Amino acid sequence: MGPSNHPTAMKIAVIGQSLFGQEVYCHLRKEGHEVVGVFTVPDKDGKADPLGLQAEKDGVPVFKFARWRAKGQVLPDVVAKYQALGAELNVLPFCSQFIPMEIINAPRHGSIIYHPSLLPRHRGASAINWTLIHGDKKGGFSIFWADDGLDTGDLLLQKECEVLPDDTVSTLYNRFLFPEGIKGMVQAVRLIAEGKAPRLPQPEEGATYEGIQKKETAKINWDQPAEAIHNWIRGNDKVPGAWTEACEQKLTFFNSTLSTSGLVPEGDTLPIPGAHRPGVVTKAGLILFGNDDRMLLVKNIQLEDGKMIPASNFFKGEGSSALELTEVELAIAEAVRSAWQRILPNVLEVEDSTDFFKSGAASVDVVRLVEEVKELCDGLELENEDVYMASTFGDFIQLLVRKLRGDDEEGEYSIDYVEMAVNKRTLHMPHQLFIGGAFIDAEGAKTFETINPTDGSVICQVSLPQVTDVDKAVAAAKDAFENGLWGKISARDRGRLLYRLADLMEQHQEELATIEALDAGAVYTLALKTHVGMSIQTFRYFAGWCDKIQGSTIPINQARPNRNLTLTRKEPVGVCGIIIPWNYPLMMLSWKTAACLAAGNTVVIKPAQVTPLTALKFAELTLKAGIPKGVVNVLPGSGSLVGQRLSDHPDVRKIGFTGSTEVGKHIMKSCAVSNVKKVSLELGGKSPLIIFADCDLNKAVQMGMSSVFFNKGENCIAAGRLFVEDSIHDEFVRRVVEEVRKMKVGNPLDRDTDHGPQNHHAHLMKLIEYCQRGVKEGATLICGGKQVPRPGFFFEPTVFTDVEDHMFIAKEESFGPVMIISRFTDGDIDAVLSRANATEFGLASGVFTRDINKALYVSDKLQAGTVFVNTYNKTDVAAPFGGFKQSGFGKDLGNLLLPVTLLSFLHSTNICSKPLSAISCPRCRDVALNTMAVRACFLLGGDI
Repeated sequence: MGPSNHPTAMKIAVIGQSLFGQEVYCHLRKEGHEVVGVFTVPDKDGKADPLGLQAEKDGVPVFKFARWRAKGQVLPDVVAKYQALGAELNVLPFCSQFIPMEIINAPRHGSIIYHPSLLPRHRGASAINWTLIHGDKKGGFSIFWADDGLDTGDLLLQKECEVLPDDTVSTLYNRFLFPEGIKGMVQAVRLIAEGKAPRLPQPEEGATYEGIQKKETAKINWDQPAEAIHNWIRGNDKVPGAWTEACEQKLTFFNSTLSTSGLVPEGDTLPIPGAHRPGVVTKAGLILFGNDDRMLLVKNIQLEDGKMIPASNFFKGEGSSALELTEVELAIAEAVRSAWQRILPNVLEVEDSTDFFKSGAASVDVVRLVEEVKELCDGLELENEDVYMASTFGDFIQLLVRKLRGDDEEGEYSIDYVEMAVNKRTLHMPHQLFIGGAFIDAEGAKTFETINPTDGSVICQVSLPQVTDVDKAVAAAKDAFENGLWGKISARDRGRLLYRLADLMEQHQEELATIEALDAGAVYTLALKTHVGMSIQTFRYFAGWCDKIQGSTIPINQARPNRNLTLTRKEPVGVCGIIIPWNYPLMMLSWKTAACLAAGNTVVIKPAQVTPLTALKFAELTLKAGIPKGVVNVLPGSGSLVGQRLSDHPDVRKIGFTGSTEVGKHIMKSCAVSNVKKVSLELGGKSPLIIFADCDLNKAVQMGMSSVFFNKGENCIAAGRLFVEDSIHDEFVRRVVEEVRKMKVGNPLDRDTDHGPQNHHAHLMKLIEYCQRGVKEGATLICGGKQVPRPGFFFEPTVFTDVEDHMFIAKEESFGPVMIISRFTDGDIDAVLSRANATEFGLASGVFTRDINKALYVSDKLQAGTVFVNTYNKTDVAAPFGGFKQSGFGKDLGNLLLPVTLLSFLHSTNICSKPLSAISCPRCRDVALNTMAVRACFLLGGDI
């Protein structure tokens, strides 16, 4: 790269090493600076440092001095080579060598150095280790001007972060010190180039210096509280490793945690000389005790021969027998062997006994191996930890093959899948209860059958929870909320886990949609787009809210003269019980669960008993996403038992329910009597859709069909009754019947199916009875009204006309594919509004008209949580959703904590008071009818 024309570009010498040094070097070049030379460490075991490799690729001079001085004097040829470059600034991003002051002071801007602590605390080479060992609650990095002291130069820039309870050197470095440190170095250079860089003398108050951590100094002192022992182990994690003597050998402990709530110290004892109590090897790992009798848990142990094992396997010897590899797996093993050979050039031949680290590999090589495996194995994601746990080639291949076969988590959790070949794929469906991060049988091994509505066959047996199972799930959720990692991690980290969960749902989108079609009868293409697609959108939307749930400051009378201040915080409520309907099993789960988790709550989910399978698959994905155990629990049982117990349980603090008004009333009563728990209810609907003669009739027919027949009519906001103006009534009905007869009723997995089976047999019988009652009361059955003569729970799309206000079908919800059409007199707006509002339900509504004034007038008068204008069913994750009157209260989706945004938004919708005919611009006309009016109606109809 030649000299830059950037007005603040400088000539820079980069002195350092590692991936960190490489990234800083690359970013400085992107900023327009000229890197005139790179000084890094000599090659080790024939391998060049990443910083030097990158610079050589870019044609930048690279120098690899083994030393910079001899007998205390700087080497003249080193100085000469450096001075010939004409550097204006030295940047030392990560430097393990001693750089003489003749080099440090040579550039006109001097030298800046990165240090991984908040100086003056933890000066010295093991700063991150000591940040953890001392139990600091805040960590961070400093960028300072080099002087002749040990990390004592003037400060240029500092950034801090929270140190999490289970952070290790690796997690703290990877989460903050590496990514933010790179940005910090670039920012520091920018400040220097602009002449704005400060020089702040380091205070001596609070200054500390601790020596470099080595293996011989990392022995554990057992005469300490558990927290201090945990800090010592995590502060020495990976390098050099905290160790103790036990069982006549040196054991090194890794991956320590204080999150031991719910763990019972039952298992084989491990006597440890000097320890307050013997350790206990359990299924979760090795439980250790401090002198305060508190527990800590260690998950990995390195034996004296260097082999790393799960702590839970300490007394199990070599564990399970070796897998026999298939021909394909043998080919993969040879490809991975070649990768090891490239990474370890000094090893003549990689054998099963070849140890990755004893052969000279460093931490940077772990990253390289993980990336090489990803390329060789179709994107398989390994963790760095996996390499440390299987450091010999033979063990590594065994671990790799287990992961490729999907059997790698047996030590963490096991899932007894029901496998089924459907839709050109093999489904893997969990069928047990999900409590505390594990799939388990119900009390007494009780089960029930879940039925495929397409043919009435049994899909599988699903565990049927009892009251004791509900209590276990609530206890797990409460413990996860009060003592677990979920309440301790930052909101941003919580969001990161929810984003990861959304990504996994997207990766399994076809499988989830197939299960939804199989278990709920959802048309597969609709399941992809809505049932699953909107579920993914919901988790992504709420993941973004995690770190934006904020309190406020409130002016009070006592603010002066004493300067009192009132602050508010928004806190999670605790354990939330979520009771899900059967029409959108995964989407309704997501609407409620995503918001609860984003706010920091834990959940016990009860999917409908007739559609449990996507909820259980979702539970599996929470494990894979790393959601802590106990945060999500799933009980696929009956409402009368599981739902009732959740409503009555004193440790449940909120119930979210979607279902019938009758059951909602009962839940509300139970919530009040039990512990005055919060409750949000989305209940029944009888949504009116008013179609005026001045509408776009083609669009009204199209959207009117969708308003009723979308998702087989099993839709809470379905138009329960259409009011059609007299002058277009007959033509509207004719066109609707014509379209209904084109609909294909059939297997939901067929790509050309429009209309699948009803959800379950009992619902099919209710629809038949509903239509029979409509005919008996005198409504005209135009088409449909009967079960389709084929296996399964199929019902014909149905149209009724001549429906009068007193009739049962005019007042009650069918929750099926039944269109109820009534006439109204031309021009009589207030009369039809009175008829539309003559119901105890108020979930949704709609209006079709070309007249903007009429649209706004009608939407203002309709008593419903949502009013659609010239459209229908257009819900969005950002728009609050909920009902009026006996359709319930409380909102799903959106965010009602932004009144300024909403008010501004509402103001922006007041686009014009002219009638539509007076708006000449076609774009404005389109916006007026199809965007702004709809959005205004969402807000006008909302509970704001």
